[in-house]
Amino acid sequence: MTDPELLRARALTALTAARARTGVLTSSVDDRELTAQHSPLMSPLVWDLAHIGNQEEQWLLRAVAGQDAIRPEIDSLYDAFEHPRAARPALPLLAPAEARRYAADVRGRAIDVLERTPLRGEPLTDAAFAFGMIAQHEQQHDETMLITHQLRRGPAALTAPEPPSGTTEGLPTEVLVPGGPFTMGTSTEPWALDNERPAHHRIVPAFHLDTTPVTCGAYLRFIEDGGYREERWWEPAGWAMVREHELSAPLFWRHEGGEWLRRRFGVTEPVPVDEPVLHVSWYEADAYARWAGRRLPTEEEWEKAARHDPVSGRSLRYPWGDGDPTPAHANLGQRHLRPAPVGAYPEGQSPLGIRQLIGDVWEWTSSDFLPYPGFVAFPYREYSEVFFGPGHKVLRGGAFSVDEVACRGTFRNWDLPVRRQIFAGFRTARDAD
Repeated sequence: MTDPELLRARALTALTAARARTGVLTSSVDDRELTAQHSPLMSPLVWDLAHIGNQEEQWLLRAVAGQDAIRPEIDSLYDAFEHPRAARPALPLLAPAEARRYAADVRGRAIDVLERTPLRGEPLTDAAFAFGMIAQHEQQHDETMLITHQLRRGPAALTAPEPPSGTTEGLPTEVLVPGGPFTMGTSTEPWALDNERPAHHRIVPAFHLDTTPVTCGAYLRFIEDGGYREERWWEPAGWAMVREHELSAPLFWRHEGGEWLRRRFGVTEPVPVDEPVLHVSWYEADAYARWAGRRLPTEEEWEKAARHDPVSGRSLRYPWGDGDPTPAHANLGQRHLRPAPVGAYPEGQSPLGIRQLIGDVWEWTSSDFLPYPGFVAFPYREYSEVFFGPGHKVLRGGAFSVDEVACRGTFRNWDLPVRRQIFAGFRTARDAD
């Protein structure tokens, strides 16, 4: 898409969709819940709300339009690097009503900027990049707020229809991904973020990959076989985490009355054996893979399985092709408040027949979060560069909590290997030989 007016319309649609979702997440609870800290791992919801507005002001009003700051005194309050999440409730944050007014004021001005800004020439505005970046930023914080909703106690505040059914009948348990070169990353996707760039060639040996993500039922077998009691399956740091916190199952699971239950957005229900397992750390995913005699895929293996078309030799935007996601392709955008059963979304499968690579659950890979060859930080180092290194593991594919604007075949997520509150699962791989 290169037509400036089409890009302008796309940016407006993306910004509007993000703000509508923010509204749902912040209007479904009262002001007391908005200002409470539901977990030291997360910010109060009202911090995210004002932070969204502040980032939009800094990038669209100040950086793009050159306007004076509306509330320069709050910049430091909403600087994610200046204040850790656990400390944010003690800050003099904007109250809910004031935060809403501020975000609405910024958005009204930002739409005016979008309407009159040329979308060619300058790196920040070429192809409406800055507007797409801000839409992605808001959707990423919407996902963060959804995590907070999952962590909060009390009755359900959010509702959504059930996802479509799935079946694995007739599906192989794994697929052989042929070895050879493929193009990883992108240099052409207009709203791709810096860590997705540039496109470059990788040689990947042949490997087998699970056709679907690992299910809760499969993970239960790991639990029942003593997986959390056997040190041999665990990385040393992971085993230390298991011992320190006395872990015995994924986060939000409990064993009661002879059955496994889970808490999901205020509802307690039996663990669904045919859904992808959720809320497991990298250490848990890695331990399961070892127990199963397999391993986690590398990041390049995951992307080759998701994007490479062995017939044309081309890398696709998505597993199903180059077209944008639809509800028939993937479980995205908080459309449902849970992963779909494995085997769902046949229209979204890859050329090799691999299902649910996009949507449902973020998938842990074995790879550290590192820059691609030729990486250039843009438009600021703090988005990606400061996180590069062995401390963070890469997740791919997006979850039901992710909007399509922040989810592509090239999109890279990353987190600490101890993280369990995120909407993460995994699938396993093995060498072809």
